[in-house]
Amino acid sequence: MKKNLKFNLVWLLIAAGVYGILYALYSAGIITIFTDFIIVNIGINIILACGLNLIIGFSGQFSLGHAGFMAIGAYSAAIMSVKNPTIGGFFSGLVLGIFLSGLVALVVGIPTLRLKGDYLAIATLGVAEIIRILIVNFRDITNGPSGIFGIPSIANWSIIFGFVVITTLVIVNFLHSGPGRATIAIREDEIAAESMGVNTTKYKVIAFMIGAMTASIAGALSASYVQSIAPQNFGFMKSIDILIIVVFGGIGSITGTFVAAIVLGVLNMYLQDFGALRMIIYALALIIIMIFKPGGLLGTWEFSVKRIFEKFGKKEDDSDASIGR
Repeated sequence: MKKNLKFNLVWLLIAAGVYGILYALYSAGIITIFTDFIIVNIGINIILACGLNLIIGFSGQFSLGHAGFMAIGAYSAAIMSVKNPTIGGFFSGLVLGIFLSGLVALVVGIPTLRLKGDYLAIATLGVAEIIRILIVNFRDITNGPSGIFGIPSIANWSIIFGFVVITTLVIVNFLHSGPGRATIAIREDEIAAESMGVNTTKYKVIAFMIGAMTASIAGALSASYVQSIAPQNFGFMKSIDILIIVVFGGIGSITGTFVAAIVLGVLNMYLQDFGALRMIIYALALIIIMIFKPGGLLGTWEFSVKRIFEKFGKKEDDSDASIGR
C-alpha cells in the first residue's frame, strides 16, 4: 500500500511539472487556438486509447465498440449541460454517462466476453452500432440525426489534463492490483488462469467496464469542448481511430499509448496544409512505421520510475515500478 502511494506521488509530481509547462505556454500566449485544439484532442485520445488498451492489451479481448461508449458519455453530458448550463450540470452528465456506460458494459460483457477473437470484435461492433441507432431514433431526447448544438463550453485543456491524470492512475493502479494481475494472467493463458481458480469472465468484465467508463469520460469532455455532437461522430471509423493509437504505440503499453497519441496528434497538425493528401500521407506514415516496428513504437516497454529511486539507493521491484506491467 505504501509502495503504491509512493509511486502515485511520483507520477503526480511528474504530471504537475507537465501542467506547469503547459500553463506557462498558455500564459505567455505561445499556444494558439489551433494548437490548443491539438493539445485537447491529444488528451481526449489518451483517455480513449488507455481504456481500450486495458481491454485489448492487458485483458486480451479484441473490442471494436469503444465509440459506442464514447457516445453515451457525450450525449449524457450534452443533454445535462443544455438543461443546466453550469459546471454542475456538466459534471452530473459526466457521472451519468459513466454510470450508464458501466451498466451497458456489464450487461453486454457477461454474454459477449465469452466469445473470442473475431467473434468478440463483431459482437462489440454490433453493440456500438445499436447504441448509435438508438441515439438516432430517440429524437425527443437526443434530437435524432441532427445531433445537439450549442452545448455549454465547460471543459478546457486544464480540466481535460486533470482527467488524463485521473484515468491513467486508475488504470495503472488497477493493473498493479490483484484483479489487474489476474486480468494479465488471463491474457497470457486463459485456460491456465482458469485452471488456477481465476474467474476469467469476472475479470474480463471488470476490465471491459473500466475501459467503457473511461471512454464515456472522453466523450463527455469532447462534447463540452467542441460544443456540438451528432450520431455520425461515433461510427465504426471512430473505434478504428482509437484502435490505431493502441496498435501504433504498442499493445500492452500505457507509455506507448501516450507516445502514439502525441505523435499522431502532432502529425495531424503538420499535415493540415496538405489538404486532401493529408489522409494519404497519414496512412502511408502508419504503414511505414508498422512495417519497421510491427509491435508498435514501444512494443510492451514501459517507462519506469524505478531508476529515480535507485539514484537514492532504494531498490524496488520492477513490476511495481513500471507504469504498465
